[in-house]
Amino acid sequence: MAASAKTLTVENPSLNGEWKIVLPRRARRRKTSLGAKSPQQPQQQQQQSSSWAPSDFESDIIRESKLLQKMQICMKKLEVSQFFLTLLDQIQTPEISDCFHRILGSESKMKMVIYGIGSIESYESPRLQLSLAILLRKKFNWIGEIEVFDPVLSATEARVLEALGCSVLSINEQGRRLAQNPTLFFMPHCEAELYNNLLQSNWEVGFLNHIALFGNSFETYEQHFSVFKNSKVAESAKHILGVRKFTEEFRIQTVSDDYFAAFHDSSWHFFRPVPAFLAPNDDDDDVPELQQDEEKAEVEEEEKEEGAVNNSGSEC
Repeated sequence: MAASAKTLTVENPSLNGEWKIVLPRRARRRKTSLGAKSPQQPQQQQQQSSSWAPSDFESDIIRESKLLQKMQICMKKLEVSQFFLTLLDQIQTPEISDCFHRILGSESKMKMVIYGIGSIESYESPRLQLSLAILLRKKFNWIGEIEVFDPVLSATEARVLEALGCSVLSINEQGRRLAQNPTLFFMPHCEAELYNNLLQSNWEVGFLNHIALFGNSFETYEQHFSVFKNSKVAESAKHILGVRKFTEEFRIQTVSDDYFAAFHDSSWHFFRPVPAFLAPNDDDDDVPELQQDEEKAEVEEEEKEEGAVNNSGSEC
């Protein structure tokens, strides 16, 4: 296996400010067809998903052009910002790059799935968040295709996302994508329930090992829920609390006030799950034991027993 396939290097360190995206000539308004479907998922998850299409059905070419210009300006600004340069440096530190190496395994690419991006036409924060996702894909050759979903997206926004090289899902997965392959979930400032849905659907060792997550700090959630243990929000976030014991979390630095609103309290999350682990503070069946391949579990159990024998003569 070529070493370069797993080297997390920066590509195209400068875009020279040249962002040119030309929309095809067509009528002023056009119906949008969203062809990107969600990958096949277990029947239980399919039942919890639903078909989706923009409520306005039609895209406006003038709005598309204006929104593309806004996105181009946003990406140019972000690319040369200290915030972005600091984030690139962080990703390339041994601590984080090793986590991505582990998730990739023998694969050369990991898909990026963006949930809850919000309206990129109406607000700057979603534009900055989307710009970051697109720039990361340009900088790192191990990030593959980008899939996006948010039920608030308009037909115009969907067209712009496609013009920027993203696929807009036609299924509302409610965050329940099964990570059968290495996947980077890009979910800045999503609701706790969406993170919980993702974790619940992937509550097996093999699936959690495939996930890198960029989103709200789980450490902050844990601190909040320790104060409001009986709140409805805490009830809907049991898997966030359950995963904390084997989460490697790296907070990002917003550096500038220009990016605080879009990225404050955001972190990279990587999971090193162990089998037969129950979520803390949970005595019912809502958070089941993590499952693992039986052969792997036996090997790990043998290793634990050997370690216990080797350490039996030592004092604490």
